[in-house]
Amino acid sequence: MKLSELGEDAVISRLTRSLCVDGRVKVRAGDDCAIVETDGQPQLLKTDCIIEGIHFLSDADPRWIGWKAMCRPISDIAAMGGMPLDALITLAIRPDAEFAWLKRVYGGVQAAARAYGLNLVGGETTKSPGPIFISVAMTGRAADSTFVLRSGGKAGDYLYVTGKLGGSIRRKHLRFRPRVAEAQWLVNRFSIHAMIDLSDGLASDLPRLARASKLGFEIDLSMLPLNRGVTVQNGLQDGEDYELLFAVAPSESIRLEKEWRAEFGKLPLTALGRLVEKGRTRFDGKGYDHFARG
Repeated sequence: MKLSELGEDAVISRLTRSLCVDGRVKVRAGDDCAIVETDGQPQLLKTDCIIEGIHFLSDADPRWIGWKAMCRPISDIAAMGGMPLDALITLAIRPDAEFAWLKRVYGGVQAAARAYGLNLVGGETTKSPGPIFISVAMTGRAADSTFVLRSGGKAGDYLYVTGKLGGSIRRKHLRFRPRVAEAQWLVNRFSIHAMIDLSDGLASDLPRLARASKLGFEIDLSMLPLNRGVTVQNGLQDGEDYELLFAVAPSESIRLEKEWRAEFGKLPLTALGRLVEKGRTRFDGKGYDHFARG
């Protein structure tokens, strides 16, 4: 069976279901990050890759390419309620590329590292006969060693999303800011039951969260917080929003909304719906899928 016939989620599920792990692995493949325990301390592990022609175009500003390469795994760590620690970067590039271009990529990489307080400790550089790719492996931690999983949602939980959705191709897919501070604020003040970052679009990532929590969902599409000039379909399917989608108990919603406005006044926080025992488990269309036909 071809990858295009399976789709990205099914490919990942079939590849990872029999991975070799031992008792130190507390959360394996299937969440935003893995969690591995060493000497009694849990640590987040994440790797991510961006490829020329898929995640960025050849004429994109190289500084923002480097920024994006670093910030994608930072966003995943934020979605677990963690803080980034250390990173390794692997880059494959054509030998005839200009060094000045590569130096600007690393300028963006280092800008992201400084902005989010992590160490860039090494990696690998090699030649590629084809598209340029940049892969980042990253570690993270939580202050109280407690992380938020996709699987913790409860029936009746309200679903909230930060920011606005859709139209990311208009530079936001390069110039986004991972919601690390917002995620830390949420997990330190409220009982966040489940959380995910919206990298593939709400139409893909909400079903993933609901499925992990063994629940369905109900949402009001008229409530989607859309960027100017985009449609509901864009808000559902465009992907690369890098906002947080999370589930919280209804009893906390009033205080959450009031305190959010006081803390992050200019950043929207929108209640979309709730998790339910029996409800929708998918949308008619879905967000970005690396192996989808077309």
